[in-house]
Amino acid sequence: MGPRGVLFPAVPYAACPGQTRPWPGTVAIRPEIAVGYLADVIEGIVAAGFPRLLIVNGHDANMSTVRAAMEWVSGRRTASLLLVNWFQLVTPGETTELYGPLVSRGHGGAYETSGVLGFDPGAVRLGAVDDLPPKPKLPVTHPYVLVESRPDPWQGWSGHISLADEPAGRRVRELAGTRLREVVAAWVAAPPPAPPTADPLPDPAGDPAPAPAREPTEGEPTEGAS
Repeated sequence: MGPRGVLFPAVPYAACPGQTRPWPGTVAIRPEIAVGYLADVIEGIVAAGFPRLLIVNGHDANMSTVRAAMEWVSGRRTASLLLVNWFQLVTPGETTELYGPLVSRGHGGAYETSGVLGFDPGAVRLGAVDDLPPKPKLPVTHPYVLVESRPDPWQGWSGHISLADEPAGRRVRELAGTRLREVVAAWVAAPPPAPPTADPLPDPAGDPAPAPAREPTEGEPTEGAS
């Protein structure tokens, strides 16, 4: 049967990137509000008796706010908090096998749209948008995060949306679900964390602690004596 858990309601609103906020129907909250709200929700669940909490995320912009909230709670409560982003559970190599060499990953691209088709085909109208050429990456191999006010090209989705289809979505769902089960099984089998503490960490240099003060013996001068 595997691990069992309690399913809490999904969070309906979150912080959205500035370049997607103007689209009709988008409801975004400020990042600082998102962090505080999530911190209260996570701490409330932990305080209710659930020291292990899995958060499954489907929105790139949530990664930083959820991580910040989890870090805050973990310093106040004994908790093991796991964040899994479903879109990272299928590798770029696997999406290349599904869609070919054209760009399929990215915001609202063929990969994400197929994922929706795998759950609810009626929620997607593929003919509503056209393919977009991908925004070129910087000519470096080093990791980086680039945030821009209005990327070009950018219409709210990425790449070759026409590559999305329901069979690919079912495969994405199967792969992501299998990986999620593997992550959860390894997480549950791991030992629980120690409680948070305000005590300082041990001296990494290994210097011995100072000797405790003692009363001077008879006839021994004290500090400052002449």
